[in-house]
Amino acid sequence: MLVRCVYASRAATDLSPAMIEDILERSRVNNPARGITGILCHSGDVFIQVLEGGRDEVCELYNSIVRDQRHANVRLLAFEEIRERKFSNWTMGHVDLARVNPGLLLKYHARAVLDPFVMSGMVVTALLDELVDTAAVHTRLG
Repeated sequence: MLVRCVYASRAATDLSPAMIEDILERSRVNNPARGITGILCHSGDVFIQVLEGGRDEVCELYNSIVRDQRHANVRLLAFEEIRERKFSNWTMGHVDLARVNPGLLLKYHARAVLDPFVMSGMVVTALLDELVDTAAVHTRLG
C-alpha cells in the first residue's frame, strides 16, 4: 500500500546552503532503497516535505524526522493512502521558495510568505502540486 505524508518543520539551527545540500544528498542516497520519493521545499528556516512510498517505510522515516534534533515544531499536515505517486520522478526533489514568484505563495496564503503552520494540509498540497506543474522542482540546488 502506498501512502503520502506531508509535514512541516522548522530548522532547530541556522541553515546554510551546504547543510540543505547535505540533507538532499542523504535523502537521494537513502530513499531509493526504502522505495521513498518526494520533495523538500524550504524558505528561511521553514520546511515542507512530502514523503511517498510504502506505509511502513514512510511512517518509519517520518518518526525518525520527528525525533531528529535538527527539526523543531514538526507538524503533520496530511497523511493519506494513494493509488499512485505524484513525486515519482524525485528520490528527493528540491524547491527553494525564496526563488519562487511571490504571487504563487500569495495565491495560497494571506501573505507572500511560506507559513505552513497556519495553512491547511489541503492548501499546502495544492501549492506543492502547482510547484510541480510549473517546473519549480529541481534535482540540485541552484
